[in-house]
Amino acid sequence: MCHDPESRPPAPPQVGAVAESALLTLTAADGASLSAAYSLPATSPKAAIVVLPDVRGLHGYYVALTERLAEAGFAAVAIDFFARTAGLAEGGVRGSDFDYAPHIEETTPEAIDLDTAAAIDYVRSRTTADIPVFTLGFCFGGSNAWRQSAGSLDLEGVMGFYGQPKRVGDAAQHAAKPVLMLIAGDDFLTPVEDQLALASVMRAAGADVVNVVFPGAPHSFFDRSSAEWSSACDESWRQIIAFVQ
Repeated sequence: MCHDPESRPPAPPQVGAVAESALLTLTAADGASLSAAYSLPATSPKAAIVVLPDVRGLHGYYVALTERLAEAGFAAVAIDFFARTAGLAEGGVRGSDFDYAPHIEETTPEAIDLDTAAAIDYVRSRTTADIPVFTLGFCFGGSNAWRQSAGSLDLEGVMGFYGQPKRVGDAAQHAAKPVLMLIAGDDFLTPVEDQLALASVMRAAGADVVNVVFPGAPHSFFDRSSAEWSSACDESWRQIIAFVQ
């Protein structure tokens, strides 16, 4: 489990008003439907961020994270990438009892990118056609965000917490879009050395890579243990905002 069922995202350094938050259903280019959460800041957004959740899909944590991103001045859409095999989430949000294990390996990079593209189209329809869009992923979603550095999606850059190099795969050798890697120093899933090696491969491919290691921080420090790792969470927010700017 990547985070506590009741965990909620830490606040950004400067908190602004949120104009709108909603759950919705998007349609990908292949006709598949997917659940999503959307939040818009009260001020004109600086950029848009598509959130790629961890293995639990569109959990309440990620709905709340879109609101936190809106408080930071970004338009945000979090997507659920399990609808093709698990159906739409009941009420739009995956519950804490969602059994993701049968579905996680049924996802494909192509389908995740189709879902991401649907979110990009939606957020641009609600803001401006040329707003810069970034992906921000966590664990399974972080791996896919880093992978998207090599893809054809219309993204300014990709950001990820505690991803797994094995899920990035050969795409690392073709990375081109800027990458932000937020690395837990005591990640039980992936050694820091493996993530730094991935950063080196992506740099060699031509991508501008920023990697930040938080010494001693556990996997999911930005959610499950954010209270204990408030300094790392604050710095993560600063890194996200600086990377986008």
